[in-house]
Amino acid sequence: MKVIVDRNKCVASGQCVLTTPEVFDQDEEDGIVVLLTETPPEHLAGSVRQAAALCPARAIWVEEQEEKE
Repeated sequence: MKVIVDRNKCVASGQCVLTTPEVFDQDEEDGIVVLLTETPPEHLAGSVRQAAALCPARAIWVEEQEEKE
């Protein structure tokens, strides 16, 4: 899984931070999303997907990556 954020689309609602604070934070000045890790651990995958779904600005994308054998 790879997480992508578009800081230009972000409206600083903070839903991502509330959902997965291990992956998302907010800039102290304007509240815009800050991505803490582009490739979160597998146990956070469900929360990251939920954060993307809850984002009112659709500023978060999740790219599923194929597992390497």
